[in-house]
Amino acid sequence: MAAKKRFKFLDHPADVYIKAYGASLPELYENAGLALFETMTNTASVAPSKNFSVEADGFDLESLLYRWLEELLYIYYSYNVMCSQIVVKRMEITRQENNVFKYVIKGICYGEEFNPEKHEGRVEVKAVTYHLMRIIKDDEGWKAYFVLDI
Repeated sequence: MAAKKRFKFLDHPADVYIKAYGASLPELYENAGLALFETMTNTASVAPSKNFSVEADGFDLESLLYRWLEELLYIYYSYNVMCSQIVVKRMEITRQENNVFKYVIKGICYGEEFNPEKHEGRVEVKAVTYHLMRIIKDDEGWKAYFVLDI
């Protein structure tokens, strides 16, 4: 049986353009997060020896994805940790006052401190962007498109 596709890198003239897949929204956000770290290293070589709680909120699915990826990137920059496994524990959408919705995601990422003697250095992600970002659902499941500034 073939492995399920989690994400793929698309052509972009200057940055990293990613298409992530998921059968569900939580799986989509897990795979998008993994794609972020795969941009910087081969995540297969990263041991899940440390874990970090990750939480983000947004006003729609795209802002939630943006903030989720920012939080994951913060873990890299604050702790020099690359993550090889990301698990969404909870995702909810609530209606606030004036019919405004709030999207919340909580999860855990597992990884270890980046070691250039053990881990392949690829490109360093400077920032997450809204450029070309979109999330769609079709007959095959969920798809997210986003660009990482390198």
